[in-house]
Amino acid sequence: MSIRHGLLALLQDGPKYGYQLRVEFEHATGTTWPLNVGQVYTTLTRLDRDGLVRGAGEDGEGRVMYEITDQGSDELTSWFRTPVSREARPRDELAIKLALALTVNGVDVGAIVQTQRTATLRTLQELTRLKRDATEKDISWLLILDGMIFQAEAEVRWLDHCESRLIRHKTSDTKAPQPQPDDIEVPR
Repeated sequence: MSIRHGLLALLQDGPKYGYQLRVEFEHATGTTWPLNVGQVYTTLTRLDRDGLVRGAGEDGEGRVMYEITDQGSDELTSWFRTPVSREARPRDELAIKLALALTVNGVDVGAIVQTQRTATLRTLQELTRLKRDATEKDISWLLILDGMIFQAEAEVRWLDHCESRLIRHKTSDTKAPQPQPDDIEVPR
């Protein structure tokens, strides 16, 4: 999710100032994506430059308010209607760690897999507890929790797959090559 579209979505309900947007963004995402207030103001400046928001005066305490423009509403509508692309692969630190560990002598890749599995299972337990404690009125938080739970479950399955593949790879590397019929010398 882009911060820019998140801020546009929050401005759909009316003018807001930067810190207010930060608080509402974190509340809406269940604090899974903490924002620095500087990020918010930098993004608002870019949105203003691009004609997607504009200044809406100041509130009673002198804070600059921002509102979404028609062009910003169109941009937001387009974003909501467009599926998220999986083509631009995000960097997956775990996959990179495992790939690089295979290239370094003396690294126990199986231990890395097991350590990660243990950590992911702990995270999964914590997410499940958070979901159990949430109420149905926290629907946005529940959707985020569900996504995080599914991702953790998928990571555990992927780690199981990695472990199996590593075992098969190790087994195939340690097998002695079988002699081929042309390699066998027959006494005469």
